[in-house]
Amino acid sequence: MPPERRKRWRKEVDWFLSVTDHIVELVPSQQQSPDGTTMEVMMTRQRGDLLVNIPALRKLDTMLIDCLENFKGQNEFWYVDSKDQNESEKAGKQRDNGKWWIPTVEISPRGLSEVTRKWLQYQKDSVNQVLKAVMAINAQILTEMKVPESYIESLPRNGRASLGDNIYKSITDEFFDPEKFLAAMDLTSEHKVLDLQDRIEASIVIWQGKMNQMDGKSSWGSVVSLEKRELFEERAETILLILKHQFPGIPQSSLDITKIQYNKDVGHAVLESYSRVLESLASAVMNRIDDVLYADNLARNSSTESNGKQSPLHSDENIEKPNLKEAPDSMTLMDFMGWNSDQGDGLKTSDSAGDLDEFLKEDNKKLMLSKTTNHITTKKISYLEKLENWGGIRSPTARH
Repeated sequence: MPPERRKRWRKEVDWFLSVTDHIVELVPSQQQSPDGTTMEVMMTRQRGDLLVNIPALRKLDTMLIDCLENFKGQNEFWYVDSKDQNESEKAGKQRDNGKWWIPTVEISPRGLSEVTRKWLQYQKDSVNQVLKAVMAINAQILTEMKVPESYIESLPRNGRASLGDNIYKSITDEFFDPEKFLAAMDLTSEHKVLDLQDRIEASIVIWQGKMNQMDGKSSWGSVVSLEKRELFEERAETILLILKHQFPGIPQSSLDITKIQYNKDVGHAVLESYSRVLESLASAVMNRIDDVLYADNLARNSSTESNGKQSPLHSDENIEKPNLKEAPDSMTLMDFMGWNSDQGDGLKTSDSAGDLDEFLKEDNKKLMLSKTTNHITTKKISYLEKLENWGGIRSPTARH
């Protein structure tokens, strides 16, 4: 990134976030008068979610820009304009990701050196952790946004009408297995997955609305009791989390789009848009790194086939790359961002940011499905806790 562009980016981000300095809340504070007496007064402080999330997003922003700066001066790969290549050359060197406008990666016939390959993988892992952190913040902000009245008015009167008889019967059955439920669903296309997600989210909103109406009132005469509605909502949220984990590339749901469109909270709007922009940037950086690694794999395979055996890679193993010697085998977001244990505890107690370090722990598919059964208990677990524990959030690639 050129210095002028980086400076302009910083200036525009500062302008964009400056409005949040005036979104405050009143908090009690101790004040000492000149005569030595102490009194409690109310003072203004930046709203809690902004106070936690904006510094975190700024830190993640800085990490992404620094990652781009680390590529300055490298000479083992370069880019060629797609217009200068014919279709056969592009088909052999470019990944089939549908982004025809991105320049094609060129590397030496022998491929990358081992040092560069490890360094690229480390950079990819670093950006991947940043990506998961901003996605967690974005998902939490969308959860906190109020459901618009226009969306509620467009919903059917009950969950059965939203889900359909077959899906409703499966969710409300006495014995419910989310793995078998999804195996019985037709999820062969992105449209069908998104349609199922929209139906389930709509049913959750319907059940939550009816539970709020029944709260504090007698449920006598109600077709479905309050306890059963909570159980059905729990099962529906479990299905949502599995869907978002198995299909991370699906676009935003109708509920999320409507929330963003009709949102009137300036603080939420700033956090959601800033985190979404960082998602897009992190995803773009990861895709570019994947393109280089893909080109390197093709070059090494081609060299192996032509020589009949594995060709030796670059002999220069002392190529200096930024942060390679300091790169540990595995790092958490707390290590990257420089948060100590006290700051980590502060984040855990926040209602908005959640425990980002816990969010970065990835479970394999088998462990995820085993946790599915454990989630379906009588203990009420919040939707945010499930997002943190499961990593059930969408990828930004389909919406940028």
